Amino acid sequence: MTKTGVCYVGVDLGGTSLRALVADDEFKTLGVKKVRTVTTGGPARLIHRIATLVESTLKDAGISRSRVRAVSVGAPGPIDRARGIVEEAPNLGWQGVPLRSELRQLLRLPVFVENDVNVGLAGEHALGAGRGAKNVVGIFVGTGIGGALILNGELYEGSRGGAGEIGHTVLMVDGPLCGCGRRGCAEALASRTAMERDVRAAIKAGRKSSVLKIMTKKNKERMTSSIITAALKKGDPVMREVMERAQFYLGILCSNAVNLLDPECVVIGGGIAERLKDSYVDPIRQTAHEYFLRPADRDRVRIVPGKLGDNAGVLGAIVLAKQRLM
Repeated sequence: MTKTGVCYVGVDLGGTSLRALVADDEFKTLGVKKVRTVTTGGPARLIHRIATLVESTLKDAGISRSRVRAVSVGAPGPIDRARGIVEEAPNLGWQGVPLRSELRQLLRLPVFVENDVNVGLAGEHALGAGRGAKNVVGIFVGTGIGGALILNGELYEGSRGGAGEIGHTVLMVDGPLCGCGRRGCAEALASRTAMERDVRAAIKAGRKSSVLKIMTKKNKERMTSSIITAALKKGDPVMREVMERAQFYLGILCSNAVNLLDPECVVIGGGIAERLKDSYVDPIRQTAHEYFLRPADRDRVRIVPGKLGDNAGVLGAIVLAKQRLM
């Protein structure tokens, strides 16, 4: 373990877990720790938990506070980056939370706050699947579908910080209701939440499936990526059918992104991609190829699963912190 030199702490603030990673100036991991997210007790309790996690991760890694140049947090929802405010994070029950100032007061260190999907793509661009590309689209599939853009080598946030909301691209007018209140968004067709809705509907209609039994066995209330993987391994026909439908719509989504932005690479991230890798992404890629405006793009645009897994967000947060400090 290196005893000298600067280091950074990246934090991934998720709806179910908090993850902190300490890395040196060359992105070598010096320590990592994960705890459960608490959503009761208001923002103050969770912010205090973040601070405690940062401090314990540093302590376990044997890193003194004086070596830390910055703490960088990837948080869900739209972010006012200039002021470090989480404008809205429904899964956390947050609205207008001044995360940077509160956390800076607790830690007495420089703090940056970024959107969680932006940091995920920043990590994959600098250190993972998008490395070497100037223009990258990130599509992260989980409870919802998040998106991020790297254009001309830099994170593109748009004129109001809201660029990249690819999950709310409408693919089916009058389609299923999305959490945003509109119908037919990609998120309402291909997210893990949409897949669970379709699996439950099929079971209710009399189709035989092992999904609910697997959920009970694993003591899960929601259909997580591990449940999906287990059902597919069992050859569950409902799960396979729902997965194929979701992959089709993700392929359409990828083709729209490629036709619009002309990237060199599309990175598919999230828990399902992390577990299933190319077996998940291959059908998405095949559908995307069918809808590319320019057939030559099939050989020029990479559509690939992310490489960094759970560390994409924490490493990306550190990547962006270094950029901000420069």
